[in-house]
Amino acid sequence: MKRLKKTSKGSWTGKEKWDCQGEDSKQKEKDHIREHQKTEHSTHSERKRRDSFGMFDGYDSCSEDTSSSSSSDESEEEVAPLPSSLPIIKNNGQVYTYPDGKSGMATCEMCGMVGVRDAFYSKTKRFCSVSCSRSYSSNSKKASILARLQGKPPTKKAKVLQKQPLVAKLAAYAQYQATLQSQAKTKSAVSLEGFSWGNYINSNSFIAAPVTCFKHAPMGTCWGDISENVRVEVPNTDCSLPTKVFWIAGIVKLAGYNALLRYEGFESDSSLDFWCNICGSDIHPVGWCAASGKPLVPPRTIQHKYTNWKAFLVKRLTGAKTLPPDFSQKVSESMQYPFKPSMRVEVVDKTHLCRTRVAIVESVIGGRLRLVYEESEDKSDDFWCHMYSPLIHHIGWSRSIGHRFKRSDITKKQDGHFDTPPHLFAKVKEVDQSGEWYKEGMKLEAIDPLNLSAICVATIRKVLADGFLMIGIDGSEAADGSDWFCYHATSPSIFPVGFCEINMIELTPPRGYTKLPFKWFDYLRETGSIAAPVKLFNKDVPNHGFRVGMKLEAVDLMEPRLVCVATVTRIIHRLLRIHFDGWEEEYDQWVDCESPDLYPVGWCQLTGYQLQPPAPQTSRESQSGSSKQKKKAKSQQYKGHKKMTPLQLKEELLDGEEYSFLQGASDQESNGSASYYIKQEP
Repeated sequence: MKRLKKTSKGSWTGKEKWDCQGEDSKQKEKDHIREHQKTEHSTHSERKRRDSFGMFDGYDSCSEDTSSSSSSDESEEEVAPLPSSLPIIKNNGQVYTYPDGKSGMATCEMCGMVGVRDAFYSKTKRFCSVSCSRSYSSNSKKASILARLQGKPPTKKAKVLQKQPLVAKLAAYAQYQATLQSQAKTKSAVSLEGFSWGNYINSNSFIAAPVTCFKHAPMGTCWGDISENVRVEVPNTDCSLPTKVFWIAGIVKLAGYNALLRYEGFESDSSLDFWCNICGSDIHPVGWCAASGKPLVPPRTIQHKYTNWKAFLVKRLTGAKTLPPDFSQKVSESMQYPFKPSMRVEVVDKTHLCRTRVAIVESVIGGRLRLVYEESEDKSDDFWCHMYSPLIHHIGWSRSIGHRFKRSDITKKQDGHFDTPPHLFAKVKEVDQSGEWYKEGMKLEAIDPLNLSAICVATIRKVLADGFLMIGIDGSEAADGSDWFCYHATSPSIFPVGFCEINMIELTPPRGYTKLPFKWFDYLRETGSIAAPVKLFNKDVPNHGFRVGMKLEAVDLMEPRLVCVATVTRIIHRLLRIHFDGWEEEYDQWVDCESPDLYPVGWCQLTGYQLQPPAPQTSRESQSGSSKQKKKAKSQQYKGHKKMTPLQLKEELLDGEEYSFLQGASDQESNGSASYYIKQEP
């Protein structure tokens, strides 16, 4: 975070001065204003440059010095501010203002710009700006200008004034009108389906998980201390000028990438507060306007509050925090992804979890990959996951560890497809399998990948190389083992026997098991099994920063193409219970705190991914009536809401004579590493 420092001359360190005149205006003045006018305006520009903030008072400065010696009546007219409702179109650097098209078009007699007549300066509406009005007063240029407007070749000196052809400008205006009509047709649909994180958070006083909780997300590792009261330069929407101008705003509230901003000078007045994505292209550190030659204009609502805005800003900004000067560069760099379309990977087969298949990267959005299985001719057989997902691997991974693999009918790589370099995939922690290690038949608890709301009784069915294990859910396994799934030994989705009991999580017993409530000691004795040693499980708990009630955007892992509005409802050390807003609890999912399928508020907007808003009440009622009956049967496909209602078990402590308990944790606590498992007595 950068603090602002004022130099002895009153300017901000390292910032260039601005001129309130645009580059086009200054060029016109240099080429077309009489010598005595150039001298006068040069003095005026120097006075502006001495303004350490490059302040442009917008409303008064537009008409300042307009009474300079000129033979044109139009140049002496005071400039009336434009209506604030005028939308702005920027085309090839030239700004055009078009309201509703009712007032007719006009062409500037100086530069040839086409625009709405009411948006032009002076009473006769002959010029698009003060500069053009002044420049036109030079009689020596009239002939060449009129000749150009009549379609004659311009003189050598007049070439600098060439603008876009009239046809191109009229085409731009027509395109704009077509866009307005299109928006008018879809407006009602947007209002019904539209969702705003800002309104959602404000109306319910929600808190969002900070960006630093998501190391895999853009800026997750370099967010810094961006917080409330940080100042930024943003577009000034409370302004009636025809050009895009900026003003300084402070962060009132942060919600992921989104920030509630308030223009400087509004004090406790929240009437014009607005939400925006802090990583957006229009958000800049204080000083950016000065360095870029952009005008700072105070909002029209508060323009009357101070006569010396420069002194006001000097007082308010000295010592204040702003964004780092390279913030936008860091945002851009953090959104560069190494995975590219046409790369080949091995990914879990969504119809048979026990094996992998070859798939092709079809598209990459925000680090999320749309993978199309290689045998899919119409590219409809796809699978979505993050590039750091444990479900994807480099070509040859399955053979190297002994995992089942479905060979493709395609014997030759298609043109343009190439294998993804192995170093691009997420690395797993190295383990030592030479000593005491997992064995086939050992019991444990595991998140069911086909019912992520449940932690179930499970069994190790096969031990693979490099620390990978094939696991099956007791009581619901297919005879051929087609529903076994692969977890690494360090996976946060597998737990030792007794984990659910000590942390007061409902454990789903084997299907058809009748001795309820379920007790591990009895079950191990009945099945003649042993529990996997506690010391082999991953007990690392990072300081993740999540808290119960925090909002975020989360992938529905049962339909992984969807990213939804979600809430953290429980925290068990590094394990998070994710609830999808507007849906029943049976759709909740257990997810690790470092899962690449969790994102900060505003991630979808930043990356261009579609966000699924909370389900409306009517949808929930109709869904609950049909989906519960329809989706209770267990599916072997990683697709579709398959939520099985867990058996309601009475929570009961295990027999103290057989087990001793180590310290547990509540939903609210434990970001540090603590021992939270049950240890079996010898």
